[in-house]
Amino acid sequence: MSNKQVKNTSPTRERASAPGVRASVTIEAAFAVPLFMFAVLSLIFLIEIQSIRGCIHAAGSDAAKQAAESTAVLPVLNTIQLKSDLVNLIGEERIERSILNGGTSAISCWKSYWIPGTEEINVVIEYKIKIPVPLLKSPSVKLKDEFKVSAWNGYQKDRKGNEDGQIVYITEKGTVWHSDYQCSYLQLSIQYVQYSELQNMRNEGGGKYHKCEQCVYGKAMNGVYITSYGNRYHNSLNCSSLKRTIRAVHKSEVAGRGGCSKCAK
Repeated sequence: MSNKQVKNTSPTRERASAPGVRASVTIEAAFAVPLFMFAVLSLIFLIEIQSIRGCIHAAGSDAAKQAAESTAVLPVLNTIQLKSDLVNLIGEERIERSILNGGTSAISCWKSYWIPGTEEINVVIEYKIKIPVPLLKSPSVKLKDEFKVSAWNGYQKDRKGNEDGQIVYITEKGTVWHSDYQCSYLQLSIQYVQYSELQNMRNEGGGKYHKCEQCVYGKAMNGVYITSYGNRYHNSLNCSSLKRTIRAVHKSEVAGRGGCSKCAK
């Protein structure tokens, strides 16, 4: 009789415990899945913040250099033009689909100013980013990027008052010298384009664009950066291949370099 009772109660215990186990797993999943999704979304949000901040800083530096040249002609800093150059360098489409709260209108450069006494331009770029919180009105955070750029003041003669030959322009990795500072080979015209359209695009020399070995790892982003005379596309505006340091030297110092086929004729 005793053994018979054990056989009768054992299945009952199994059936009673099974719903409790399933309920426990369901509760754990209900908490774990949302937390995991929140962590993933937070990581994506932080990556996008760093990406847009890097784009704004790099484009702001290039726009400030252009403004420095303008102040040499007209000693007034045009903050509207400064912002316009910055937006063009990043790409209006890239800005509009970013986390900037308001797109291009979220960027402000009006606090930038030129200091006549020190010949410096103090660039102040302010912008707002959206915080992904499910509220009726999405909150935003205000960020600021501030740096200084030396004003353009031309080139001076040497102490003896002699120019010692023609002034030409070279780059760190270039193999030719240029007689015109505005030569298109020196001034990188950076464009932001859709990667899906890149296959049908050609540079000024008729060549195709290939991925940059320094900033494109794996697949390219939906939008990439290209230049008119380059043959690479880039994921990041901060890529060193999109930076160009131009030096003004005497022609006698460029031994071993040939003249640019476009501006040195």
